[in-house]
Amino acid sequence: MALERIEACPLCNNPAFEPFLVCKDYTSSLEHFSLVRCSSCSFVFLNPRPDAVSLPAYYESREYISHSRKPTGPIDLIYLFARNFTLRWKTRLIKKYKSKISILDFGCGTGGFLRACQRQGWQISGVEPSEKARHYAKELTGASIERDLAPFQRRQFDVISLWHVLEHVPDLRKKVAEIKAVLKDDGIIFIAVPNHESNDALRYQAYWAGYDVPRHLWHFTKTTMTALLTAEGFKMRAIIPMKLDAYYVSLLSEKYKSSNHLTIGGMIKATSFGFTSNRRARSTMNYSSLIYIAGK
Repeated sequence: MALERIEACPLCNNPAFEPFLVCKDYTSSLEHFSLVRCSSCSFVFLNPRPDAVSLPAYYESREYISHSRKPTGPIDLIYLFARNFTLRWKTRLIKKYKSKISILDFGCGTGGFLRACQRQGWQISGVEPSEKARHYAKELTGASIERDLAPFQRRQFDVISLWHVLEHVPDLRKKVAEIKAVLKDDGIIFIAVPNHESNDALRYQAYWAGYDVPRHLWHFTKTTMTALLTAEGFKMRAIIPMKLDAYYVSLLSEKYKSSNHLTIGGMIKATSFGFTSNRRARSTMNYSSLIYIAGK
């Protein structure tokens, strides 16, 4: 594995960082990786990180369920159930902002969300860098799923969605700018990411599954996501919680705490704390994951 080091914060260009956490990759390599925090804007990110050649290998594990359609254990079944349950909820959320829609799902995985959009009669497009997941998405939707944004025209889409994708993108500012370029002037972007100020993140610390090193390169809060989108010319429209994530992330975190083995007791603790995390977030909006809705 070859590592590369980030020399300046991508949000504020500050070169000074402080140690934040050291986390273990429980999904693939069992290696440890360091998170740092910008001393100026408090943005947290992986540093150093695997370079572009090394990073894809960390997605090849059977444990990485988002690129697969087949569960390998009870947590995978819970993940797939929750993912399917939220498909209609996501389309209903989008329809609050747009009616007749051309939508690009950036990081569309195996195409489940695009298929739900297709059933709404929307014009769908997808971007997915994983060849295997891209094949599944094409098979499911019959649509053209691209590897990157190059084939698309400027101001082409009414809606662009990134469901737990932006934290994976190495060239953060560049990619947000490229996504903005293919969004119509009155278009809306939906970005879902983990929130490391959530109660479950604070409870589990280095075991928190939302850190998911080294696949998650960037770790957002309401403040840092707002700063990023503002810097790229977006205006925040709303911030929406993803309440089911507290349960799923807590289950994974309990598994990591127990040497990658989830016990019945761990499942009970995770379920209880998922509820507690959501209840505490009512006053702060610090839910486990948040959806940021913004326009140009």
